[in-house]
Amino acid sequence: MSRESQTLQPVASDRPELPGKLPDHLRTELIAFRRDLHMHPELGHQEFRTTAAIKARLEKAGLRPRVLKSGTGLICDVGTWDGGRPMLALRADIDALPIPDTKTHVSYRSTSPDRAHACGHDVHTAVVLGAGLVLAELDRQGLLPRPVRLLFQPAEEVLPGGATDAIESGVLDGVGRIVAVHCDPRVDAGRIGLRSGPITSACDRLEVTLTGSGGHTARPHLTTDLVTAAARVAVDAPALLARRMDARSGMSVTWGRIEAGHACNVIPMHAELSGTVRCLDLAAWHEAPDMIHAAIDEIATMHGAKFEINHVRGVPPVVNDPVITELLREAMGARCGAESVEDTEQSLGGEDFSWYLEHVPGAMARLGVRAPGDTAKRDLHRGDFDVDEDAIAVGVEFFTAAALIDGRRTPPSR
Repeated sequence: MSRESQTLQPVASDRPELPGKLPDHLRTELIAFRRDLHMHPELGHQEFRTTAAIKARLEKAGLRPRVLKSGTGLICDVGTWDGGRPMLALRADIDALPIPDTKTHVSYRSTSPDRAHACGHDVHTAVVLGAGLVLAELDRQGLLPRPVRLLFQPAEEVLPGGATDAIESGVLDGVGRIVAVHCDPRVDAGRIGLRSGPITSACDRLEVTLTGSGGHTARPHLTTDLVTAAARVAVDAPALLARRMDARSGMSVTWGRIEAGHACNVIPMHAELSGTVRCLDLAAWHEAPDMIHAAIDEIATMHGAKFEINHVRGVPPVVNDPVITELLREAMGARCGAESVEDTEQSLGGEDFSWYLEHVPGAMARLGVRAPGDTAKRDLHRGDFDVDEDAIAVGVEFFTAAALIDGRRTPPSR
C-alpha cells in the first residue's frame, strides 16, 4: 500500500504550538467526504457503503483498518501498540436516522428517501477520520508519542446501541481511555461544550398494551373502557412517578404514540401506548422498571384492564470522567484558547457512548456546529438539520491535540 506524505505546517499563535494542524487540502477533502455521507445515509447495521468509504480512505493513507465482525463499522490503530500503556480511542458513530431530509437549498441533500444524517454522525465520522489521517502523518514523522485507536461504530440510534456489540467484538482491547464529540446546534462553530460528570441521560423505550372486554359506547358500565384506561395511563403514570421518584433524578416518561379503537360507538378491546423513559440519575434508571410497572399496575387494575409492558432497556447516562474532561479542556485551549470552551448542562438525550464508560474512563464533548450569528432555533433529529462545516476542522484539531497531550503524559502509577 502506498503511504501519503505531507508536511503539516505550524501556524503562528500566542499559545504553545502543537503539531497536527489540519492542512487546507485535507480540510477541503473532509468537507467533501462529509457531504458524500450526507447524501448517502445508512441506518443502523446497514452502513456498508459508509464503512467501505472509511476503510478505503484509511487504506489509502497506509493504515490497516479492521471491519467489525457485524460487517459494518471498523477500528484502526494509528501507530503500533506494544502492549504497554493502553491506547486512547477516538470514537465516531456512523449511522443515520429514518426521517426525511427536508433541506432544499443544498446540493448534498440526502438521496435516500426517508433517511437523513439529522444527528450529525456524518460530521463525527469526518472528524475522527481527519484526526486519524493527521495523526498518521505525525506518526510517520516520529511525532506521535503513543498509538491511538480510531473507532467507527455502527447503530448508535438502535437501542440499546451498537456500542454493546462493538465492545463484545473487542474494540476496547488495548484501550484505556476513550473520547467522543457530539454535534450541538446551540453552540457556535469554533467552540465546544464540556461538563464533568453526567452529560446525557439514560433513555429506554416503553411499550404498554391494554386489553379488556370492550363493547358498546351506550353501555360503558358493562365493558372494560380501554380508551379511558389508556388515557389514565398516559396522564397518571408520569404523575405518580413524579411523586414516587426523587425529583432530582430527572425521570421523564413521555408518550409518543397512543392507539385505540376504530369506530366512534365501539369501545375497543385493545389499546397501545409507546414512549420513552429518561433519567438523569443512574440509580433512578436502575429503579425505573419496577417503579413503572407498579404505577401502571395500579392504574390498569382500577379500570379492570389487563396489561403487558415491554420495557426495552436503552442506555445509561454518559458520565464524563473528570480527568479526561480536563484533558479535553486543555486540548481545546491549546488549539483555540481557553475562551473557546464553555460549560454545558446535562441533556435528557441518550447516547450509547455511555456503554464504553462502563469499561474505561472517557468523556464526550459537545462540538459547536452553529454558524456564528445564526439566531434560528435549531435542533437534532429534524429533517432540516445542517451544520457549519468549519466545525469539522475544529473537531479534527481538537482530537489531535487531545491525542498528543495524552500521549506525552506520564501514565499514572499503579
